[in-house]
Amino acid sequence: MGKFTKEDSKKAVILIVDDKPSNLQVLFTYLEQVGFKVLVAQNGESAIKIAEFALPDLILLDILMPGINGFDTCRKLKAQASTQDIPVIFLTALSETVNQVKGFELGGVDYITKPIEQEEVLARIKTHLTLRKMRQRLAEQNQKLQLEIIQRKQVELQLQERTSQLEKVLNFKALLRRITEKIRDSLDESQILQTATEELAVALQVECCKIELYNSSQTTATIAYETSTALSKYQGTTRKIIDSPQIYQQLLQKQTIKFVNVASEFNHNKRRFSYLACPIFESQGIKGIIGNLWLLRAPAEIFEEFEVKLVQQVAAQCAIAIRQARLFSASVEQLQELEKLNRLKDDFLKTISHELRSPMSSIQLAAKTLETLFQAEATAQKSPTFTRVLKIFNQACQRQNQLVDDLLSLCYLDAKAQTLVCEEIDLSTWIPEIVQIFLARTENQSQQLEISLPEQLPLLMSDISTLERILMELLNNACKYTPAGGTITVFAQATEQIIRLSISNSGVEIPPEEIERIFEQFYRIPNNDPWQYGGTGLGLTLVKKLTELIEASVEVESKEGKTTFSVNFARNEV
Repeated sequence: MGKFTKEDSKKAVILIVDDKPSNLQVLFTYLEQVGFKVLVAQNGESAIKIAEFALPDLILLDILMPGINGFDTCRKLKAQASTQDIPVIFLTALSETVNQVKGFELGGVDYITKPIEQEEVLARIKTHLTLRKMRQRLAEQNQKLQLEIIQRKQVELQLQERTSQLEKVLNFKALLRRITEKIRDSLDESQILQTATEELAVALQVECCKIELYNSSQTTATIAYETSTALSKYQGTTRKIIDSPQIYQQLLQKQTIKFVNVASEFNHNKRRFSYLACPIFESQGIKGIIGNLWLLRAPAEIFEEFEVKLVQQVAAQCAIAIRQARLFSASVEQLQELEKLNRLKDDFLKTISHELRSPMSSIQLAAKTLETLFQAEATAQKSPTFTRVLKIFNQACQRQNQLVDDLLSLCYLDAKAQTLVCEEIDLSTWIPEIVQIFLARTENQSQQLEISLPEQLPLLMSDISTLERILMELLNNACKYTPAGGTITVFAQATEQIIRLSISNSGVEIPPEEIERIFEQFYRIPNNDPWQYGGTGLGLTLVKKLTELIEASVEVESKEGKTTFSVNFARNEV
């Protein structure tokens, strides 16, 4: 790296400055023979001009010259940026130390005393050219290093900027997630507004954050909630949209706006602020705009783009949450209204049932009295027409009483006023007792009533009166819809999971699309004459509610001309 080569000498340019031509000639000839390119000057002025133009690699400068001497020439060379780095070797017959020190102080790198030894000159030239070459390379390396440092700093700054942006994005997402979760956790509109304003005020370090909501016609906006650190609060204040048309025209077009130093209607404190206003909307069209989010901070603190995006995202979440809260509130109001109507209905049914029961009891008593009197009369006085009318009279009273009983039962079930008394039930002996009640009826209607029970049935723990009502309603339903010659079968079975009690009847099939509706109050299957079979239309409704009351379930299967109702009980150890 530091060795001076022959190739280096061919490239090097030497400037010799001496006022004596003989000295110039000797050095010129010798250095040129060695391989240097040699320039000459006989005074300081010409030496400076040649150096500025040619920029030699080294200057041999005589000190004692007329006009500008060597010291002054060196001083001027070192004062100029283009020539200050060129090494200068003084040529002189002066050997005093003071002169040598002066030369070094002016920037000279070496001294050669006269008479000149050619080998010494060459050795010193090579040494200082090598040093200059090393300095140049060092300077180049230093320049490259400085450039690399600058580039690395730029890369580092870019990395820091990207890291900062990434942190902002991550913080933005985390903040949005936290605010969204808090907003979505509530179905209370006032709590949603409070959460949104408080969280944004803290996160973005603003002096004030508030939410205003439009009225239904969007002619006014009322501040529904406000979080403020330094300003007076105006929560509940209503503004007319027409008073600030330029601002609200943009907001009603779903545009987010920023501005500074607003009018007095936005700033009762007469202070300058940087404002950010973001519309809250949840559907297409102007009717979907609910209100606006307002944020205020010092005028020099302009809202950055990521802050605007955050507020827009929070506004969108607020719109969803507010809509859900309003739907929930409306649902609660509707539910309360329905509960009120249901209570009124129950009260009405109870009242009408009791009001019907009293006169019906009197009518039924009168019918019984007439029947007794009629039977006491002589046979000759008995009229067939009177007998038939009396029978119809009694049947009508029974049907009316059944309707009243069913209505009252439904009212008590809906009010959950019925108390259960669970006990062990031996189905093998209990079922035949209930079925026995319907034998006479089925014989009169030419129906066949059968019981099919396994030899051993497990004991069932349930409320016996409720279970009796269920079985009798299902048997009554089967007797009513089974045609003459049809069969009604009562059977039971037990598995490891359930105990099943079933009643099937032949001759009638329920369409599949009607099965889900047969348990509705007063529902009758289409195309059936409601007066042909009689009844209140509440029997299966009672069965459904009573099975639920005793924690059982009822299912229906109707196919191939047969319909089966089954009541299933979860198996338990008794």
